[in-house]
Amino acid sequence: MSRVEHDVDPALFTATVTSLTHSFGDSTRRKVYLYLRAHPGATAADLAAHCEVHANVVRHHLERLTEGGYVTFDNVRRTTVGRPAKGYRVVDESAVLDGPVRRDAMLVALLERALEHLGLEAAEVLAREVGHEYGRTLVETCGSQDSAKSVREAMASIAGLLTAHGFAARADLEGVSPSVTSDNCPFGAAAREHPVLCAMDRGLITGMLEALGTTKVEVTLTSRALGDEACRVTAST
Repeated sequence: MSRVEHDVDPALFTATVTSLTHSFGDSTRRKVYLYLRAHPGATAADLAAHCEVHANVVRHHLERLTEGGYVTFDNVRRTTVGRPAKGYRVVDESAVLDGPVRRDAMLVALLERALEHLGLEAAEVLAREVGHEYGRTLVETCGSQDSAKSVREAMASIAGLLTAHGFAARADLEGVSPSVTSDNCPFGAAAREHPVLCAMDRGLITGMLEALGTTKVEVTLTSRALGDEACRVTAST
């Protein structure tokens, strides 16, 4: 590894990859935002019905959009009992439409430059570590950690959690080794240019399995960016 490959701060790489994970491939969040553009004042219940997901999933995305300054809310109507319902609306359509595009393009450029300097081996290690940490956090944040699960039960839970967060994942529980296939890559073209990012998926599943109490599992990965038929993570005991 050349000297220049050590010049990139690993923390910067980690922060960049984590930010990209939150920003790309989240189809539910896009649906929430686009629906609010057309239907200002919609409630979480309205959005859950439109997106065909649980209201708690919608609230998670609304929190992220609100934190980012893209969406705000007003107490626009009162339910039959309890507190007033929150009616959500976009803050500034023109700013929101342009802002993420510029931001994500800059993040991709930064990520690609970091990968060039880090070198393949170091970049793969860091991508796997970031995925592992994010996987554990995802399970813990959603309150899905239970006592030890079987590998099949854990992989089914993982597919559901990933789908709720925009990965369009599906579980295949037949055969000896269950797997999860992702039909929506959160990195898009960046993964085709830098297949090392696929190591994050392996770390992601490993971290989620660990948080679900399923240990001593060997995780293998196939990826379209690496020339395989599908983006699939398989767990074997």
